[in-house]
Amino acid sequence: MSESTAVRIDAWLWAARFFKTRALAKQAVERGRVEIGAAACKPSHALKPGDRLRITRGEETFEVEVTGLAHKRGSAALAQALYRESGASIKAREAAREQRRAERAGYQPPPKRPDKRARRLIRALGDIDSF
Repeated sequence: MSESTAVRIDAWLWAARFFKTRALAKQAVERGRVEIGAAACKPSHALKPGDRLRITRGEETFEVEVTGLAHKRGSAALAQALYRESGASIKAREAAREQRRAERAGYQPPPKRPDKRARRLIRALGDIDSF
């Protein structure tokens, strides 16, 4: 952890392990997937302790408060010490994860194409609806 007063947001996102590379962090900031206090920012924005971020990564959204600064990537334990995630954010991510899991558990595609007999049955079922 660095004791400097400000760090670029793209470097901090990479150091806090929200993105695998700094280039991915920069792209996310440029595309508006990272907000500081509900406002978009540039990758060179100076981040300070106490700033509140909303980070959208894939299907997940994190709402965090910056507690420490770092411009170099360290261990996972050090990265987790750089921010504090809100309880509402954790609950929302868990609920969304459970919903995606439930959606996947529904329909299962057949393991192979239907054979000739099955195709005839499917076609016959379709004819019933036409009456």
